[in-house]
Amino acid sequence: MNKGNNMKYLFKVSLLIIAVSCNSNSNQKSISTLSDFTDSTSYSLGADLGENLKLQQVKIDYDVFMAGLIDGMETGMVKLDQKQRRAVMLSLQNHLREQAAKEGESNLVIAEQFLEKNKKDNQDVKETPTSLQYRVLKEGEGDRPSSTDRVRVHYVGKLIDGSVFDSSIDRGEPSEFGLNQVIKGWTEGLQLMNIGSKYEFYIHPKIAYGSRARPKIPANSLLIFEIELLDIVTKK
Repeated sequence: MNKGNNMKYLFKVSLLIIAVSCNSNSNQKSISTLSDFTDSTSYSLGADLGENLKLQQVKIDYDVFMAGLIDGMETGMVKLDQKQRRAVMLSLQNHLREQAAKEGESNLVIAEQFLEKNKKDNQDVKETPTSLQYRVLKEGEGDRPSSTDRVRVHYVGKLIDGSVFDSSIDRGEPSEFGLNQVIKGWTEGLQLMNIGSKYEFYIHPKIAYGSRARPKIPANSLLIFEIELLDIVTKK
């Protein structure tokens, strides 16, 4: 989900929570199990909104948030009318866009500095004309895939700070996909590999997700992938 969609989602869910009316107990309670549909629905709404607020780096006051929620659902004494709330949400969206733009600009500079230093400091790192950098960890002897082939791989994806945002190894099974269905850095990089190879790729934002933020991946992030090409599932 990109950042624009996240902001639309945040806006819609916030309005939904204020608009929903039902009988509920406003006393806070400890949650250890979800015993019925209402429990599951309540928790899912809270967790989903919480994850999106965290992703957007939105700061909230929990007491004020709960006061607004209770006023919207129970007392009816909402302190801001719908027009005022929409104005607040519009201001929030503008703030998030400005924040994302600044973060993206900073990340792009960091990515280019990293790639420049990576190539200079590591003689075994190679670079293609698109600024894709890679290191051969193990060379295989099988076929190489083309840009339209479907492949099976194991991989770990990390950011510059070392945080893992995706891993087929953690999931316990390889992933399969067409090379024309992934980011440009993967499409290009996998075509350099023979079956049985393991490479480490350093992917410039322009051939990754660019200015589109993703869950766990800020805008204009340089991505580091360790990929093992297990097989070419379908050749086209």
